[in-house]
Amino acid sequence: MPVNVPDGLPAIDILSKESVFLMTEERAQHQDIRPLEIAILNLMPTKIATETQLLRLLSNTPLQVQASLVSMAGHQSKNTATSHMDAFYVDSREIRESSRRFDGLIVTGAPIETLPFEEVSYWDELVALFEWSRKHVYQSLFICWGANAGLWHFYGVKKHLLTKKLSGIYPMDIYEPNDQLLLGLDDPFFMPQSRYATVLPEDVEPLGLTILAGSPEAGAVITASPNRRQVFVTGHLEYEGDTLDKEYKRDIKAGLDIAPPLNYYLGDDPSQKPLVRWRTYGHQFFANWLNYYVYQETPYRLEEIG
Repeated sequence: MPVNVPDGLPAIDILSKESVFLMTEERAQHQDIRPLEIAILNLMPTKIATETQLLRLLSNTPLQVQASLVSMAGHQSKNTATSHMDAFYVDSREIRESSRRFDGLIVTGAPIETLPFEEVSYWDELVALFEWSRKHVYQSLFICWGANAGLWHFYGVKKHLLTKKLSGIYPMDIYEPNDQLLLGLDDPFFMPQSRYATVLPEDVEPLGLTILAGSPEAGAVITASPNRRQVFVTGHLEYEGDTLDKEYKRDIKAGLDIAPPLNYYLGDDPSQKPLVRWRTYGHQFFANWLNYYVYQETPYRLEEIG
């Protein structure tokens, strides 16, 4: 089934070439099915790339999804045209002040891991949106820095800065094999990592949070709240095959002293092609999240969320 998106969104053309079924607003108006309402708070500077990555994965289920793109109130994107933001994004303050409710919320990462949370320019607005989500969103999925921010705000879990960037494709051990979020995933399964901070198991386990998957090198990578209505993922199952390559070349161009992504290039040689070993896991993970954590649990009437 398709993901419903605004008419004219660039991802439509990109994903249609991959035979991914996206439904425009005009066509969706003629469908007599309540789609899952999913809000995507996109904090990444590469807005269009991130939109495309997430919509690709959300489309890979029999469920119809209504995707709403959300931006931070008062924050001007430096890397995406204002015309794109005005056409396809809803201001977070507008979302909070409306009566809308959502089956799911996805909060992306952001390249600000080394900053203290309180020094992030939009931190207060993000906290307001997090608090709003308690009664207006049934299931929330936090990715990378979004996971750090969510764990800190809701549970007081600290992020721990690493001495060097964790970048590459890492095997993840499954700690809760019967959890529906991980059904169909190999043990271990591969996940891209690209971050300067980590979450330690000893910080989350005493709080009643459940570590679903992780590794000694990567820490607590997939963590869930006791009621499973919040999922925190420090990696990037949504990444495309060349995303880490683009990040590595960007960092090198910027003069950073950084090693090539581990277990990513053939022979760990940046002159060779990347080995894409996580794509199936990404599709399965997001399908599980939509089906088991959102669709089968969210109230039929969204006004009952609370």
